[in-house]
Amino acid sequence: MTNPEIEKKNKIIFMGTPDFAVPALMALHKNNYDVVLVVTQPDRPKGRGRKPVFPPVKKTAVHLGYDVIQPISIKTDEFANHAIRLKPDIFVVSAFGHILPKRILDLPKIGALNIHASLLPKYRGAAPIQWAIINNEKETGVTIMLMDEGMDTGDILFKSKTEISPDDTSATLHNRLADLGADLLIKTLKAIETGNINPIPQDHTRATYAPMLKKKDGHINWEMAADKLEAFIRGMTPWPGAFTFCKNTRLKIFSSTPIMIPVDKAPGTVLKGFPDELRVAAGKGALSILEIQGESGKRLLIKDFLRGFKLVVGTVLS
Repeated sequence: MTNPEIEKKNKIIFMGTPDFAVPALMALHKNNYDVVLVVTQPDRPKGRGRKPVFPPVKKTAVHLGYDVIQPISIKTDEFANHAIRLKPDIFVVSAFGHILPKRILDLPKIGALNIHASLLPKYRGAAPIQWAIINNEKETGVTIMLMDEGMDTGDILFKSKTEISPDDTSATLHNRLADLGADLLIKTLKAIETGNINPIPQDHTRATYAPMLKKKDGHINWEMAADKLEAFIRGMTPWPGAFTFCKNTRLKIFSSTPIMIPVDKAPGTVLKGFPDELRVAAGKGALSILEIQGESGKRLLIKDFLRGFKLVVGTVLS
C-alpha cells in the first residue's frame, strides 16, 4: 500500500530563473510535489571570460534531478506541445523573466500560480523589493496569485506580510521574501488540494508600480532629503548600486545615515564633520556616508577610504 505521507501530489511545471525562485523549487522538492519539468532562461555569459553560467534555478534543478529546458521563447508550438505531453495540473511561476501568453496559461488543468514579492495590488512589476525600500514602506510581503494575461493583475489567493526594518537592504529583504514565498506556496498548494481556496479579484484602482531598474537609476540626486537618500541607497543595494561622482571619479555608496540638521550649503557639498567622517549636504539635512567604494578599490568603511582618497570640505559631489 502506498504511504499517503510520501504520495506524489499535483503534477507541476516550475518556471523560474534567479535566486529568488530557488527556495520555492526546494520547498516543492521537500514536500514531495511531482515537478515534471523545470523551465528557466538560457545560460548567460558572465565574468571576464564571458563563459556561459547556469541560472540559479537550473543549478538547483539539476542538483535535485529534475528535467530542465531553457527555451529562448515560450510562445512556440514546440514549447506548448512539450507542456501538453506532460499533462500538468499547475504551473508555478517565480521571477521567470518571460511573459506567459494566454495559450500557455490555459494549459495546466488547475491554473498558473505566481509568487510575487509585494502585497498586491501594490508594486506590480519587475522591481517590487527595491521600490518598497526606496519609498520607505514600513511593511511588504509576498502574494500568491492566479496568473492572467496582465502584469501582476490576477486574482489573489494568499498573502504574507513582513516588516521592513530600518537596516534592510534589497539583498536582506530579497532573501526573507524568497523564503516567505516558498512557505506561502506550499500553503497555497495544500489549500488547492483540500478545496479551501477563495480567489479574490484585485482592486485595480489601488495598484502601484515597480518598474525595472537600470544601472543609471542608481545615480544619487543630492536634492533629495537625507532620510529619503538613505532609503534610496538601501533600496539600490546590491543592485543596481547607488553612486555619485567626485569630478570624474565614480563613488559607489553602500550605507549611510541621515543627519537632520539645518544645512546652508548646496546639495552635494562636502560638509565639515568629525574626523574620519564624510558628511554631504542634502536637499534637507545631511547624509553621513558609512561605507563606500572607489572605481578600482574595495568596499571600505569611510574612515579607511578617506585615508587614501581626500575629500576636502566644499567639494561638490554630483
